[in-house]
Amino acid sequence: MAYPTVSAPYGLKPVNLIGGQVFAGATRQMEIASGYATSIFYGDLVKRITSGTIELDNGTTTATPCGVFLGVSFTNGSTGQVQFQQFYPASQAIKSGSKIFAVVADDPDTLFQVVSCSATTTVAGMGIAAIGSNIALIQNAGSTVSGNSQVAIDEGTQTTTNTLPIRIIDVVRETATGADTFVEFIVKINATMHQYNNSTGI
Repeated sequence: MAYPTVSAPYGLKPVNLIGGQVFAGATRQMEIASGYATSIFYGDLVKRITSGTIELDNGTTTATPCGVFLGVSFTNGSTGQVQFQQFYPASQAIKSGSKIFAVVADDPDTLFQVVSCSATTTVAGMGIAAIGSNIALIQNAGSTVSGNSQVAIDEGTQTTTNTLPIRIIDVVRETATGADTFVEFIVKINATMHQYNNSTGI
């Protein structure tokens, strides 16, 4: 049976919750500071900062996110129209007095599907023994065409280090490229690195 080919990473995509609970689309609105100068794409990790707003979390081995970005809304400064977008464009000009609101999957129990890469966007497989490991991220720039992230997990960095940001929960068998070679994985934000589980706060 032919399985679909995974040709590139697409960020972190929510699929369900720990224990097989359904991800019902529950999210939280979080504010992005007006004029924030970094683009954020669907599937990117984000973190709260001391101003109360969020920004892109581009950490690889030390990310401390509060969740995953799933879109944005703002009032365009030129047209005055409310826009709903897949990604936040860097330095977006908004209507004076208005706010930029991101949609964030912030439940620490959320499980995400993600692609394994060996370098930038080069898809690379790992075996079933990767399950249970912690792993680093590859922070590729997202696509302004699709609006999607291209963040991936970093094949070869799987280990027991408790400060790595991602925990591997399972493999995706439907896109396996061999008997024990998997290119997509089910992961969660490592409990010790999720901002909601950080006892010291921001």
